[in-house]
Amino acid sequence: MTVLTDPLSIGGCEVPNRLYRAPLLECAGNGPDAVDTLIDELEPAAAAGTGLIFQGASIVTPEGGCAAPNMTRVHDPEFVADLSRLTDAVHDHGSRIFLQLAHGGLRSLDLWHAQHRRRSDAVGQKAVSKPPWHLRLADRLGFVDLQPEVLSTAEVYDLAAAFGRAAGYAVDAGYDGIHLSAANMSLIQQFLSPYYNRRDDEFADGVQFLLAIRDAIRDHAGDVPLVTKVPAETAAPPFVRRHLTRGDAVDIASRLAAAGFDALVPVEVSVYWDMSVVRGEYPARAWAASDLQADYAAAFGGRLRARAVRAANRVEEYWYPTEPGWNADLCRAVRAAVDVPVLCEGGLRERDHCEGLLGDDGSPACDMVGMGRPFYAEPRLPARLLDGGGRVLCESCNNCTVPQVAGEPGRCRTPDIVRERARLERDGAYDGEE
Repeated sequence: MTVLTDPLSIGGCEVPNRLYRAPLLECAGNGPDAVDTLIDELEPAAAAGTGLIFQGASIVTPEGGCAAPNMTRVHDPEFVADLSRLTDAVHDHGSRIFLQLAHGGLRSLDLWHAQHRRRSDAVGQKAVSKPPWHLRLADRLGFVDLQPEVLSTAEVYDLAAAFGRAAGYAVDAGYDGIHLSAANMSLIQQFLSPYYNRRDDEFADGVQFLLAIRDAIRDHAGDVPLVTKVPAETAAPPFVRRHLTRGDAVDIASRLAAAGFDALVPVEVSVYWDMSVVRGEYPARAWAASDLQADYAAAFGGRLRARAVRAANRVEEYWYPTEPGWNADLCRAVRAAVDVPVLCEGGLRERDHCEGLLGDDGSPACDMVGMGRPFYAEPRLPARLLDGGGRVLCESCNNCTVPQVAGEPGRCRTPDIVRERARLERDGAYDGEE
């Protein structure tokens, strides 16, 4: 029987327990306070005993590719070198930290964020192929600003090399491993997805892009532990006929494990960046926040368009209902097919449920469990959960997520949860941390 407090090895990196902080938007940017912001955001999780921290999606190119405001770029070796202050802080508490590398491709700010387009010279969106007709229609109707730049074969290899260089900088700065953002409509998912990928070169097989990134990382960072998400696009809208099935995801996972990837994170997602990523309640409080209305209008191109997105959010609440551990079945199928650790995240909120997935019922779905939004509600939640706590405070209300489109930092905005955390702090519930 495996429990949360058992250690685990990922590609030779010894992780002290089975709980990880899933990648989130830290909204730290690259300004003079960026590293301090990341330390403030991530060190509490390490101090509270989190076994492994995945720093959220960090962009490998000097321009373009950011899917949300204030994402951090890691193309500059001087900036990444200063992140050694973060890795040292995490290691001082006995935790491990991997850097998630990413590029948004068609999901970038240049596509959807009106204020960003006004403030900067649009650089277009890196595209795997000619975009699907649904996106072209949205562009003609004025909902997005589609400026696709279809990557040539040489440019694909150049982009893979950018991932490799960023990984090399990260290892030099003390990161313990690399995590690839291959879901949530990232560029890597776009290569894997038949919805986006209509190429006629070697990258028509999207796994080849991941293998090119692997080769570049090995060239620049050696045998650093390498993890990637593996998407099944089972949450795609019904009008999307071509998408990755669960069987496709299992096949991709098997190929990647055989190709030397050290751990896999199977996830059931859409072909779009929608609430399939953050399933739960409609974020009523966040949408109603009076201090954010102007920011929403600026982001979406006017109050009318912001209201349209708000309405879509309401529909998605029913389309993607709260389902604790929604990736568990896919994780179990992948784990049966591979011989590397499988990591499970997505709506996990209770210790008993987590340990059930790890195998206390004799049928393990995964080897490690992760949480994301709960760390916004309780930055030091492992001090409770690993010490026998039954449930985290997060209720998947999503009031933490919508404000991030306006550049706001990720934090819990639900008063009942904030008050309960304050009470737990007064009662010493988090005093088990170092």
